[in-house]
Amino acid sequence: MQGIRLLDSPEAGGDGARSGGNGPFSNSPKARGLLLSERGYPFPTAPPVDPFAKIRVDDCGKTKGCFRYGKPGCNAETCDYFLSYRRIGADVEFELSADTDGWVAVGFSSDKKMGGDDVMACVHDDNGRVRIQHFYNVGQWAKEIQRNPARDEEGVFENNRVTCRFKRPVYVPREETIVDLHLSWYYLFAWGPAIQGSITRHDIDSPPVSERVVSIYKYEDIFMPSAAYQTFSSPFCLLLIVALTFYLLMGTP
Repeated sequence: MQGIRLLDSPEAGGDGARSGGNGPFSNSPKARGLLLSERGYPFPTAPPVDPFAKIRVDDCGKTKGCFRYGKPGCNAETCDYFLSYRRIGADVEFELSADTDGWVAVGFSSDKKMGGDDVMACVHDDNGRVRIQHFYNVGQWAKEIQRNPARDEEGVFENNRVTCRFKRPVYVPREETIVDLHLSWYYLFAWGPAIQGSITRHDIDSPPVSERVVSIYKYEDIFMPSAAYQTFSSPFCLLLIVALTFYLLMGTP
């Protein structure tokens, strides 16, 4: 039976585990080396995991469509909610990100209301993973659908944000729970907490919705101010501000 010896790596400082005193499987920097058999052949190791590529907002409105909800000027890392989409061959690639430790989702709907909608959600579970799941809105309740059209899935939970990227086909066999993306749909945007990897009610009572139907063949960069930034942007508020300003300038008789 062959034994195992530890070959010090340059990064380990040359001492390996011998001077660390914590054994060959210590996590200390000096104990990290290469495990070799007595014949000097390295044992196979798991391939490195590629880091999640950051979402590029410079491409919004050019090579992909984007929706931003939150503070004016926000990006994929600072918006309350962010979504992008772009066509890649026979697929559409989606990127989602939200300020939450639970889940972020997009729904494809024939109207602006929840119910009868195809939903893709990225869910942060208790093991720290981000999984892409498929749901169908039955009224106000999201039912998970086992048939999941997502592929090339990746996700990350960092800085208290759930971020993910996945593709799904433009065309799918006719089915009630999966829509054809070559048609135009209203996009429903939602995010919220999760309990043991299961989604719960979204964070806000009235989640944002695209103002009009969205076509994957048209790339726009659309910003939607969150509630905190809507107060003085409505026509009524602007009219009120003008009236008050005029009153103060003219004075009272």
